[in-house]
Order: sequence, then structure tokens, then C-alpha cells
Amino acid sequence: MPIFMIGTQRSGSNLLRLMLNQLPEIAAPHPPHFIQRLLPFEKGYGDLSNDKNFMQMVDDVCKLVELNPVPWEVTLDREDIAARCRNRSVVAASGAVYDVMAEHVNANTWCCKSLANINFLDEIEACFGDEARYIYLYRDGRDVALSFRKALVGEKSLYHIAKEWDATQREAVSKRKQIGPKRFFSVSYESLTGSPEQATRDLCECLGATYTDSMLEFHESDDAKSAAGASYIWGNVAKPLMTDNSNKFLREMSTDDVRLFELVAGNSLDALGYKRFQTQVGETRTFTADEIRQFESENQILKQDVLSKVDAEDMKRRELQDAHLKAIQDRQTNNAMASV
Repeated sequence: MPIFMIGTQRSGSNLLRLMLNQLPEIAAPHPPHFIQRLLPFEKGYGDLSNDKNFMQMVDDVCKLVELNPVPWEVTLDREDIAARCRNRSVVAASGAVYDVMAEHVNANTWCCKSLANINFLDEIEACFGDEARYIYLYRDGRDVALSFRKALVGEKSLYHIAKEWDATQREAVSKRKQIGPKRFFSVSYESLTGSPEQATRDLCECLGATYTDSMLEFHESDDAKSAAGASYIWGNVAKPLMTDNSNKFLREMSTDDVRLFELVAGNSLDALGYKRFQTQVGETRTFTADEIRQFESENQILKQDVLSKVDAEDMKRRELQDAHLKAIQDRQTNNAMASV
């Protein structure tokens, strides 16, 4: 049974992944983000009924795993991966790789933690159909914004973070209605950290898995230590559960920033049951073109500031996958030019 986590980054997905990975029946390795990164290149491979094109795509999928900043301790045989594919697509190839990983650890299912899967549910549904299960993980967007401002990835201005967070929550809520509760489980970061045993027991019941206390001891696993050592943004996963990590925005965010976020994404905060502090329920505002340009300028400045402080080794680990994606892009561009 394939499980796909969806939502917005900086919402506790690494925490939840490591909890699930403690269960013997579920393999939940650190994600290479196959679908998000490689689906945009799928058409560039050409006709995938052509074996050469298909095997090139399979090889690119496998290389993305082999360059992952948190290693997968598994050997990927390209012919084996190709034979396992349900169809000739990036989604199917990524599923085949996860199948191999699950078999390697004697699990009967797997979980892909790439939250950007929310943008590709139509493709996932087309490949896996009723077998697919979804975990919608959400967190108060104001705390998400605080976390993004410190992280290497993502937008940095409150306006941009709020716009993205709002759009993702709207999409997730829409898909929840479309797919239905039998295959779609929702859990908040606040419940996961505030009532971890109950939240994980409820999740296990939905997934047909057997709860074990080891889920709450995730931080002691080798996987947690490996992830924490790979990047500063995952450092907390090697620590015990942080039960006081919610509503940080009340201490660390200015009232103007809270108001800005609520004006942009307040309707999603309302829908998910989060209290507003600087605006009224239903209150929104349209920003001028000049204001948006100022937000964009601020966004770029903040991004550069974060990049200037990133650990060099952390950046090198990330650049390996980026270089692989650039090579795919260059290859496809050259092939397209040669065919003209």
C-alpha cells in the first residue's frame, strides 16, 4: 500500500516520517522528491514506450536516490526497477523504487514524505488508484512562516509564505472532500506534538498498522541521527519530541507580521480551526502592485541572507541532486535542438 504525505514543508513531516519508519510494516525513508523534481521532465524523455527513453528515465530516478543527502541503504538495479513499474511514467518509477526499499527492510508498504505531492494527486491517483493513502499534515501557518524564515528552502517574506501556505491548504481540503475519509487522514502538528500517542494511534488505525511505543522514540533511531547530521534544518529530529513548539509566533513575530499573514491566509486558518489574533474571522485585504513589489524585493534579500549563512557541507550535499537535475535539463535541451 503506497502512502503519500501531503501539505506544506516545515510542518513536522520529518518528525512524522521518522515515527512511521519505526513501524516494521512501513518503510519511510528520507525523500528524494521524485515526482516534484522529475515529473516536469517527463515529456522531455520523448516516447516512453521506446525502451531507450524509458530506461533513461528509470536511471535518472535511481540516481536521484543515490545522490540523496540522507542515504538509502539499498542497491537499485535498473532492470529490476523497470520491470516493477505499473506503467511507463515518473510516478510509477518512483513507486517501484519505494517498493524495492520496502522489500529491503521487510515492510509491506511505504510512505513518501514529499509534501509537494499535494500538487500531483491527479497523477498519483492515475497510477495507484484506490491503493493510495494520503496523510495530510498541517500546522499553524504563522509558525510555519517562522520556520521557513530560518530554513534554506522556501520563500522568506511573510506575504509569499502566507500565499503559498494558503493555496496548499485550500488544495488539500478540496482533495480531502474528493478522495474521502477512507483513504485520506488529516493530522495537525499541534496534535502530533501535544497528544502524540493518541495522534499516532489514530493514524495507525487508519493505515491498518500496529501502533508501538517505539514511534515516540523516533529520535533514538539511526535514521534520525543520519538526517540530523545531513542538515541543520533537520537537527531537531534527533531530539525528544518538542511539546512546546507551537504558538511560537506569539513570542517571535511582530503584531504587524501576524496581521499580514492573517490578512493573506486567514480563511485557511479559520477553516483549520486556528485562532486569529490581529484580524477578524473572514477579514481579508487586497494588496497593491507597489506593496507586492516591496514584498518581492524583501523576499529576495532574505533568501540571499539565508544562503550566505548555510554550512558549506550542507550545501554540497544538496548540490549533488541539483547538478543531476541540471544535467537532465541540459540533455533534454540538447536532444530537442538536435531533432529540429
